[in-house]
Amino acid sequence: MKHRIVVLGAGYAGAYAAGTLARRLSPAGTEITVVNGEPDFVQRLRLHQLAAGQEIEAPRLADVFAGTGIRLRLALYPERQVVAVADADGGSGELGYDTLLYALGSRVADHGVPGVAEHSFHVTSRPAALRLRECLDSLGAGARVLVVGDGLTGIETATEIAESRPSLSVTLVARDELGAPLSLGARSHLRQACDRLGITVLEHTSVEGVEAARVRCADGTVLASDATVWTAGFAVETIAAVGGLEVIDSGRIVVDRTMRSVSHPNVYAVGDSAYAIGDNGRPLPMSCASAGYTGMQATAAIVARLTGRTIPNAKLDYHGNHISLGRRDGILQMVDGEAQAKPQYVGGRKAAWIKAGILKMSLWTTSHPTFGLPKRKSHLVAVPDVSAERAAS
Repeated sequence: MKHRIVVLGAGYAGAYAAGTLARRLSPAGTEITVVNGEPDFVQRLRLHQLAAGQEIEAPRLADVFAGTGIRLRLALYPERQVVAVADADGGSGELGYDTLLYALGSRVADHGVPGVAEHSFHVTSRPAALRLRECLDSLGAGARVLVVGDGLTGIETATEIAESRPSLSVTLVARDELGAPLSLGARSHLRQACDRLGITVLEHTSVEGVEAARVRCADGTVLASDATVWTAGFAVETIAAVGGLEVIDSGRIVVDRTMRSVSHPNVYAVGDSAYAIGDNGRPLPMSCASAGYTGMQATAAIVARLTGRTIPNAKLDYHGNHISLGRRDGILQMVDGEAQAKPQYVGGRKAAWIKAGILKMSLWTTSHPTFGLPKRKSHLVAVPDVSAERAAS
């Protein structure tokens, strides 16, 4: 019987990891299935552009995996060492696995603030970004758009909307100082960009309630809003915790240096779903870069364990952030070994070009998941007697 590998989630980390495994492992001993909630690849890093009105490519996963031997199923959830699936044609069932690569990513976090789910928009999924886009299309000149959250997503969303739709009045609500994690120069550049785009910035402001046409702040201030966009952080799905995997308070799966679950040795986690410690001794942030590093480490570990080789250590680094400020401006902020911003930064058109290049490369590598890897596929040392293992569990 073949060793069944199931990759749960086909975002940046999952899609590329599946292709890597398909290229490196012989199909004679392995069977790889990707399970995803929708049929298209979502460029998560560009959803704020989609919401602002731009057309963003969404390759069909069936085309991405064509010719790789990877099977694609549409659905979800690890439970009792199976994945429950419900295909678009109405079929359903359970998909067993011997190795699970968990790459479900993250979703918007409401932090328990009343009204967020009912009255706000977000940009953590393609359908959500399209709903926001439809709302923005319906707004007249001078309508008020309130972006809550001054992290990278909030900054990119506010600046993208302000640049693409200059007739709207955009306000960015920041819990702390705008761009607090950035260097002094980068903070100044960010503030100038907001001024140039006409964005009103409210610093040191916490939102404690969202209503249909306004938000309530902790200091009693009430802000009118025709469209509230919630970008105040990310959360992960509860699937792993419900399934009994060891997780931290946020629900991220606790993994060892090889991205293997510390509680379930047949489960690996990558990307935003994984609580992994980087080479600097700090938890890796939820980011596209972390998805790449953890994905490379997990696939290397899976291949090594199945083929009887020594597991290599891939880099688990955090170099900095690439922030777009519309289509013609941006910030490239590098960090030191303590994850603190370095004094130098790159801003303006050059930073925007770098960010655009990274996005283009990310899409290409994801759309060509088996490109550039060794053509020689490795055989398993011995195909595990998974039927005996399942009978014993």
